[in-house]
Amino acid sequence: MTNTKKKEIYLAGGCFWGVEEYFSRVDGVLNAVSGYANGRSDTTKYELLSQTGHAETVRVTYDANKISLKEILLHYFRIIDPTSLNKQGNDYGSQYRTGVYYTDKDDKTTIKEVFQEKARDYDKKIVVEKEPLKHFIKAEDYHQDYLKKHPNGYCHINVNQATYPVIDAAKYPKPNKEAIKTKLSKDEYQVTQENKTETAFSNRYWKQFEAGIYVDVVTGEPLFSSKDKFDSGCGWPSFSRPISPDVLRYKEDTSFNMVRTEVRSRSGNSHLGHVFTDGPKKQGGLRYCINSLSIRFIPKADMEKKGYGYLLPYIN
Repeated sequence: MTNTKKKEIYLAGGCFWGVEEYFSRVDGVLNAVSGYANGRSDTTKYELLSQTGHAETVRVTYDANKISLKEILLHYFRIIDPTSLNKQGNDYGSQYRTGVYYTDKDDKTTIKEVFQEKARDYDKKIVVEKEPLKHFIKAEDYHQDYLKKHPNGYCHINVNQATYPVIDAAKYPKPNKEAIKTKLSKDEYQVTQENKTETAFSNRYWKQFEAGIYVDVVTGEPLFSSKDKFDSGCGWPSFSRPISPDVLRYKEDTSFNMVRTEVRSRSGNSHLGHVFTDGPKKQGGLRYCINSLSIRFIPKADMEKKGYGYLLPYIN
């Protein structure tokens, strides 16, 4: 059995009820506790926050043998708007500011790396604090496990996203244009880089339902799982959702006198297809209609050796 390697990081992300509940659901997290951090004094309580300047913060204790600090931070950036100053969701004020507070100086390198990577995703400046922890005061008992005690209570984030894997974009960089041309077939290039559409009912994956994952042909970034694939009758591969909400980007498409939502990959910016609202209701009602030429299938049996073993729990 693997020994537990306990580590802590302190995360301010708006109202701590949702942040605490989210991280309590993340595999590898041992405990999540609501509290107040990095104010102007070493003591405070909820009613004094506007005076003491503390941020609502969650102490996340995790097993570093099961989940890395980088993965924790990728989860964190999933649930915040890092460009919003003193505001998350409907909450305003300095107590709702965002911040990453650390106690281990060796964590600074990873924190800096993630901040730099995430900065590329936004046109605005990231305003998340990254500082050593000055002090942490545990919040009152009624704040602890608030959403477990009050399942319909206010929450500014979707805590259900904690069950999705975090996929590190840095592992799947986009090649330069010449490398892409060399790597892809002519048809794959036209679809992914020139927004073409392949023929229905005569493409490689429209009627395949073997267990595995589908990745971007350009970067290898995981995009879809076989467990979310269904037969829509449209003649293209159809999925009810991506393998993670992080890996897709959306654009309005007004071509051919229609208004559609185009789907593109995050790292490669590859044209994948479109998403529609006529999917199976029991699976969320969405239909991701994807070009086979935009994706490559990795069978379950090959996932470990090809570096996708960490996604095996998400295909069954």
